[in-house]
Amino acid sequence: MEIRHSAILGWLLSPQETHGLGDIFLKAFLAQALRGHDSTMLPSALELSQADLMDAEIRREWKNIDILILSPRNKWVFLIENKYNSKQHGDQLKRYMDIVSTSLIDNKKYCNVRGIFLTLWEEEAKDARYSPIDYATICELIDQCVLSGKVSLSAEVEQFIRHYLEVIKEASGMSMQQVEMEKLARQLYRDHRKVLDFIVEYGKSTDFLLACEAVVGDSIVTGKKFDVDTYQFVINNVDSNRFSFLPKSWSEVFEDSATWWGCENWWAGVPLIMWLQLTRDTDGGSGQVRLYAEVGPLSNHDLRHKLIEEIKNIAKNKNLKRIRFQRGASDEGKKYSKFLKNNFSTVDDVQDHDQIANAVNKLLKSFQPEIGAVASILPNYINCSGNVAQ
Repeated sequence: MEIRHSAILGWLLSPQETHGLGDIFLKAFLAQALRGHDSTMLPSALELSQADLMDAEIRREWKNIDILILSPRNKWVFLIENKYNSKQHGDQLKRYMDIVSTSLIDNKKYCNVRGIFLTLWEEEAKDARYSPIDYATICELIDQCVLSGKVSLSAEVEQFIRHYLEVIKEASGMSMQQVEMEKLARQLYRDHRKVLDFIVEYGKSTDFLLACEAVVGDSIVTGKKFDVDTYQFVINNVDSNRFSFLPKSWSEVFEDSATWWGCENWWAGVPLIMWLQLTRDTDGGSGQVRLYAEVGPLSNHDLRHKLIEEIKNIAKNKNLKRIRFQRGASDEGKKYSKFLKNNFSTVDDVQDHDQIANAVNKLLKSFQPEIGAVASILPNYINCSGNVAQ
């Protein structure tokens, strides 16, 4: 999967390719990736956004580096390590940086090298010289730079890019098609509950679903409450490897409010959501249960910015280092902003629902301080924001 995604990304980044984008997507990607990361290193995000990168050469799998970008005119080198659904190992990031420095920088052909760490799950790079960026951000860049109508694309190129965008949106939890399918599924369940309950009860269940049922007690139904330790949660939805919910302390604050514009078709329809997701390692046998919390696509930018800043401030005041947003999370145009770090529990066997259930319980107990901190600022956030629906 990494090879396929690197190939498509390399095509989009190349100014000489047939898509007709020139260096528009390349500059937007590099500037966003490096934005706010170690301002002492060159080139900066500002320099990139103003540079001419039409001479850029894209190399794939050069000395095992996923993507290497060379700009001879500017004497810049960018190396991208792509982790689509796998983890970094050993000292590979340092090794790749050393290879580039020895081969291209030491002989004066190029002056500056910047590392970029691309992930699906917002994993932190082990080498601080790499600036992180995730696939959710790539989705937003494609929407803003490629499919906004600012660039004339052929019908074939546009269709291909839209298909690719939907693939990575679904993988990163941003697919509106997936959201609509989930809404339809919930409506079908409400209309045909007895029949579907029978099918679920006697049909095939995934180990992840069985684990979630063990945690919540019996069947999983939208709106049902369940307890873990001293905290109560409200179920939103579940599928074969993803279980979404809200802490009751968050849900109670939101439930008396009017429509949250921009979030009407997003998860539970409110500006915050939590979910658990089972991911598999490359060996297919082991994996991780991950806990996510995310601020959603509020149409009111000032309101969205205020919510993110309130969460940042309470985390700083309480020294909760596992709450951390990526750079630019509250910028205008940003829609989806995750904020939990070190948020996974490893399972040796992804088909062992007892192991998965233990991992779920462990995460929900472990993150109760962060959940409580966010709950404490929500009343002030809503009360101080005026008419939240507008």
